[in-house]
Amino acid sequence: MTDNSHHPTGASYAAAGVDIDAGERAVELFAPHAKRATRPEVMGGLGGFAGLFSLKNTYRQPLLASSTDGVGTKIAVAQAMDVHNTVGIDLVAMVVDDLVVCGAEPLFLQDYIAIGKVVPEHVADIVEGIAEGCVQAGCALLGGETAEHPGLMAPGEYDISATGVGIVEADEILQAENVRPGDVIIGMASSGLHSNGYSLARHVLLELARLPLEGHVEEFGRTLGEELLEPTRIYALDCLSLIAETDVRVFSHVTGGGLAENLARVMPRGLVARLDRGRWSVPAVFNTIAHHGRVEQAEMERTFNMGVGMVAVLPEEDVDRAQAVLTARHVENWVIGRVEKASEDVDAPRVTLEGSHARF
Repeated sequence: MTDNSHHPTGASYAAAGVDIDAGERAVELFAPHAKRATRPEVMGGLGGFAGLFSLKNTYRQPLLASSTDGVGTKIAVAQAMDVHNTVGIDLVAMVVDDLVVCGAEPLFLQDYIAIGKVVPEHVADIVEGIAEGCVQAGCALLGGETAEHPGLMAPGEYDISATGVGIVEADEILQAENVRPGDVIIGMASSGLHSNGYSLARHVLLELARLPLEGHVEEFGRTLGEELLEPTRIYALDCLSLIAETDVRVFSHVTGGGLAENLARVMPRGLVARLDRGRWSVPAVFNTIAHHGRVEQAEMERTFNMGVGMVAVLPEEDVDRAQAVLTARHVENWVIGRVEKASEDVDAPRVTLEGSHARF
């Protein structure tokens, strides 16, 4: 009879592809990053089954706001370059900048990382980016989950998502009904592509033009891969500063659908936002995509932010103050349009783009 006591042949979780020890090592590596992203209201520490957050009794009519999002195919660029500590910033940006649109202060965020095989260093890098994004947004990273999916995802593959929660007083919600004729539209500069349109960007630049990610591009002043991984700008604290200093009517976060479609979501019936393309600068990456892919302007504007990542609508008398606040916070910004009464045509667009970009 053979003694198999020291050579187990039965099935195990590790044999099925899940490495519990690697998961524990990942927690050890990312714990210092996660601890950076906190707030005084956070109760307890890392490792609990649920994150606890105390709502102090300082609100009159508090409403909780919630948003969930991911990063999308920008992650494919991160995986191809083996750079994993920036996409977490993109993740936070996509969540918290949706929250602040209604005037909500982001309080906390919880992330979910689905990965084919846990490589502790990769997970730690991802969480490092998420924590950095939370610090930039002023919110806490209240917890999260890393799930290993062997057989469902390849060893080098992962996807990330997150849910964020914010708070706003019921009588201070920013909404479309606040907008008035004569209001001015301020555009805040994007940091590039943000996290939208990467399926088209990758198709054009990597498949059609066959540009190498590691290749230096003169127009960018860096490699193509570095340009494509530029983190999404987080506007949450900038927008909260505008709320505190001016009578902001509403914000619009420019994501999928572009500037016109997202701004139309906060334009009430009977009004139209008229934007002048000549008022803002378009980053070189958009020219490069349009040139190499022969992408028509309408398609570019429906897919990408074209250099404007967040929009504020506010009274004309507040424009100078708003621009001073943004400039002091190092956010490049422009007056890009105005709100007017719409025509009698009920089917007329609520946002129009006129003129042409100076260098596009």
